[in-house]
Formats: sequence, C-alpha cells, structure tokens
Amino acid sequence: MAENIDDLLPGMRRLGMGKRQPTFTDMTYGAGYSESSGDVYSFPEQSMPARNAYQIIHDTLRFDGDPTLNCATFLTTWMEPEADKLIMENLGKNRVDIDEYEATERIHRRCLAHLHDLWNGQKGADPVGTVVVGSSEGIMLGGLAMKWRWRQRREAAGKDASKPNIVFGANAQVALEKTARYFDIEARLVPVSEESHYCLDINKAIEMIDENTIGMFVIFGSTYTGHYEEAAEMSKLLDKLQQEKGLDVPIHIDGASGAFIAPFAQPDLEWDFRVPRVVSISTSGHKFGLAYPGIGWVLWKSQEYQPKDLTFELSYLGGVEKTFTLNFSHPACFLIAQYYQFIRFGREGYARIMNACLYHARLLSVALEATGVYACYSDIHRPRGQYGFREETRLSASKLFEEISNTRASGADPSANQKFNAGAPVVAFRFTDWFIKKHPSANQDTISTLLRVRGWIIPNYALPPDSSEIRVLRVVVKETTSEDLINRLIRDIMWATQTMLETEIKSLGETLAKPLAPNQSVSNLANEVALSNKATMNDDEKHAHWNNILERAGELKKKAESQAHYIKNVIEDGKPMYQKTC
Repeated sequence: MAENIDDLLPGMRRLGMGKRQPTFTDMTYGAGYSESSGDVYSFPEQSMPARNAYQIIHDTLRFDGDPTLNCATFLTTWMEPEADKLIMENLGKNRVDIDEYEATERIHRRCLAHLHDLWNGQKGADPVGTVVVGSSEGIMLGGLAMKWRWRQRREAAGKDASKPNIVFGANAQVALEKTARYFDIEARLVPVSEESHYCLDINKAIEMIDENTIGMFVIFGSTYTGHYEEAAEMSKLLDKLQQEKGLDVPIHIDGASGAFIAPFAQPDLEWDFRVPRVVSISTSGHKFGLAYPGIGWVLWKSQEYQPKDLTFELSYLGGVEKTFTLNFSHPACFLIAQYYQFIRFGREGYARIMNACLYHARLLSVALEATGVYACYSDIHRPRGQYGFREETRLSASKLFEEISNTRASGADPSANQKFNAGAPVVAFRFTDWFIKKHPSANQDTISTLLRVRGWIIPNYALPPDSSEIRVLRVVVKETTSEDLINRLIRDIMWATQTMLETEIKSLGETLAKPLAPNQSVSNLANEVALSNKATMNDDEKHAHWNNILERAGELKKKAESQAHYIKNVIEDGKPMYQKTC
C-alpha cells in the first residue's frame, strides 16, 4: 500500500485522474488549473492566467494559521493602512541604492539618530550603525566587530589570536550560536537555573572568561521566559575582573525585544549605552519596533567599536557608498514603514502600546495562576524582586495587580511598571505540581493541540539545557492582543484543560460534542478569574474553585446529567455530532 499521496499520483494520472487539460476561459475555478495539474516540484512548462495563479496560491495559504492568534511569534502581524500603503508604494526600491534613492537614505539616517537617542548614546555624536534584515544579522555584526577588535589587540601585543571565545547564556536564541559557529568562535554557554530565572547567571559567566574571550552577549528579553538579563551588574563584574586580571571584555546587547520595550515602559533601567561596557546593541524592528518582518538595527557606542576593516566602499551603484552588512540588497519599504511608526507614535504612543502589552500579559499571568492549574515561569506580574511560583508570590502578585487595576494611570505613564519585575510581555506557564499529582496523565502538548482547534497557536517547549526537563506553554502578548482576546484565551485554555481531563474517561469525540454555552459572555472573564483566588486553598478547595470558574466560563454545566443526556441523544439519533454542535 502506498505510504503517501505522492506515491499514488502516477497511478491516478494513468487512469486520467487529475489530468484534466486546462482551458483558457473567464472562469476562475472551472478552467482546470490546479497545483496538481503537473509536478509541483519541477519548474512549470506552461504559463497560466494571473487570476488563476493568484487563486491557487490564495487558496493554498488558507491553511496557514491566523497571525493575530499566533501567540508563538514575537513578530509584528499588523500595521495601520497608511503604513501598508507606504509599503506598497515603495516595494520596488532597493535600500542599498542610496544614490538613486537619496530620500530613503535620509530616512535611514534619521532612524539611526532616533535609536541613538532612544538608547542614550552620547549627546551630539553622530550615530554609528545600520539597518539590517533582522536582529540576527545585527547580532552577527556585533559579534564580528568584537572579534575583530580582540584580534587586533592580540596581534598588536604579539599574542596568539587563533582561539577566540564568546560567553552567553544557554537560553540564547539560535542567532547567537550561529554567530559563534559561522565565524569560528568558541561558544561558552552559561548554564541556567531557577536561581538565575532561566537566563544568564552572571556569577557563573564571569568564571568562563579568559584572555581569549572576545566579549559577551547579554540578552535583553529572553526568548523562553521574557526575562531581562543583568547588563549593568554584568558590567560591574567585568570592571572588577579587569582590575584583577587585566581582561577588557565588552558587551553586546541582544535587544531583539527589550530594546524597543524598556525605553518606553521601564525607563528607570540602565542597560543601554549608559552602561560602560555596552559597546553595541541590536534589535528587531519587526518585533516590538512594530514594523513588519524584514527589518532590524545594530548600533555601536562610537566609531572606535566598528572596525574599519569590516567596512567596504562601493562606487558601481552611481556614487560612493560605505557598507557594513552581511546582506546586500534589502527592500526599502520596511525601513520606510519603521520610520512611519517612529513619527506616527513617538515616545508617547510607543509607551501606551508597551504599557498595554505588559498590562495584558500580567492580566493573563495572574488569571492563569488563580485557576490553581497553572504556574507561571515568567515573572513580569510579580512585585519587583520576587521570583518564582509559590503560594506567597502568587498572592502578592494578585494583590499588586488588583491595586494597579483599580488605579490605572494614563496609558503613557510607566510608573506602575516600576512596581513589577521588568521584562518583555511574555507569559510562560505550565501545570502546577498539585494538578500534576492529581492528574498524572495530564499532557501540555494536548493543551497546545486543543487550542489549535480554536485557532490559537501556543507552543509547548522545553526550557534551556540544564532545565530541559521542564516544559512550558508560552504566549507572547503583542500590540494586537487586546483585553477581549485575553478574555477569550483564558476561556479557551480552561476549555482545553477540561476537555483533556474529560478524555480520560470519554472518547475525544464525545468530549468535543459538548456545545458552546449559549450566549455565554466572556466579557471581563480574565479579570474575574484573576481576582477570584485571594487565599491559600487546600486540595479540595482548589478542585471546587476550578469547577466554579469553569461554570463562569460556560465550560462546565451545573447539572452534569443534562450534558450526558445530550450526548446520549446525539448518539442514539445516529446523527453526526458535529451537526449538532454547529
């Protein structure tokens, strides 16, 4: 028997199936064009009308997830119509052709100046940096610059420069490891633990540094849990190391997310060019910079940290251009879209958006922990200085969130954030020990899969090495994640959890046959759940509390027998269950 559909296609075509000859007609679907009209892995022999080509691709892409409900991605999935219009108007421009597109280059330089100011670069100094395809390219350029400067110092001193290494946490995003591997640098990964909040342990990091260390990557917004690593504290330890051993080690900030959050929502934090050893910063414009994918930035503190040997001069595009990027041709439209966001929102607008993201992430976190079923491994909802899930930290987080909710300041005012731990609006959570003990067969992969049924894309993944036995579900809260979406997400997580539990005693078909509660509102549900658990509970009270909030969400009927009778009738009537539940 054939193992997949590709094995069946040759035989089907011998029978004349899938072999209908396309005809030129004004019909869209009746013309006979389809992806399977020929071998989809060979370059097409014939052309087809534009409308048919469009429709084939359009229909194929319907199987993609909904970007708004994609909680796995940090990337921007929506921009205003005016930004979309600018992108369409400038799709044909190549950013590197600065002689032909002089106005675009002026916008590029303005964006660099804005970021130099935002990250507290030296006043009056010219910004040193460039637009890149994404923060991955920015990280690589930052790493290359540190390697070049280290090698120049070693060679000038007559020392061996063949064994460079770089130090960063094991929670690093893959771009940091690529930098080391691609450019022949030994990667020294610092183990993470609960004590280090599953990111860089600065005390362990300092022990890994030697004379061949070109620098450090410090992650400002961990991919796993959203925590910010301690740039200022790391810099102080490096100062002490230089005094003791004479080792001068710079820091590159991987600010893929946090470099566009902290300046607006947590301006009290010192992590940027104010920190003495921070020599370069990279970020993703297409994450919390609020532009579509395809743009990032890297800036250096001053020209001395960007080696001249890595800069090329070109004259064959019509004028003399200096370039320091890995990529060459680069669409100008996303650079223009980034500039639109800068002048459209300004500091006040960005602050409103980042504050809203953090508020909604805290709402989700407190609500999840209030269920008794989930514990958060992210800490942005906890009072500053408190970390980790325990009953006392859960209660103090709930109390602080209620206090802030009752006295919400202006949307652009960041003062409330100073009461919470700083970090990106990321919610990483898993089953509580109590729930796992009560339901040993509970599986978080099942939760992730069931949430896909309702459109949500929420990954379940292992924490970094040395903590990989722990798996967490993760939600990235972005500009488009409104409070209404948080309310619905809470309900759907509760639905998925209860559905998983019910499948322990019923078939999945029977469980999914349960209809949505008629006219059941989810308005303000997340707040109600978040504020519903203000005291320590024993196991029986936790179970009763879970049932109570399920009833509020419409995911548990008060009379279980009515639900059993409904399912029985569906089966006895012999009608497909999905017809009854539509």
